[in-house]
Amino acid sequence: MTVRLPLTVRYAETDAMGVVHHSSYVVWLEAARVEWLERVGLPYPEVEAQGLAFAVVELGLTYRRAARFGEVVEVEVWLAELASRTLSYRYRVWRGEALLAEGFTRHLCQDARGKAARIPSHIAQVLGAHLGS
Repeated sequence: MTVRLPLTVRYAETDAMGVVHHSSYVVWLEAARVEWLERVGLPYPEVEAQGLAFAVVELGLTYRRAARFGEVVEVEVWLAELASRTLSYRYRVWRGEALLAEGFTRHLCQDARGKAARIPSHIAQVLGAHLGS
């Protein structure tokens, strides 16, 4: 399942030239990922309430075009990989038909002590049902 999250570029996300700073994209990816989890029926606060977290252990972004203050962009996200302890998402950031950036994040399931943990079967089942774009 693919989710597209529309966002309006805020002034605070830009540099002195009005171009979105590269670090803002990381925040956008997180917002899209949290929205994806909500839509598949795994609201992240409920995951955390079970003593689990999906820690980001790797992130990559390729920037194609600039976004600017006031523009509406859409962050597209889908679950690309699922293993016993890890999962990976892929992303594309769009302004209309223009691809602005694309990337990925890889996450490690952790327990409440921050130790690596297997993704519980009831969560893995939901994630697996929505694997792919």
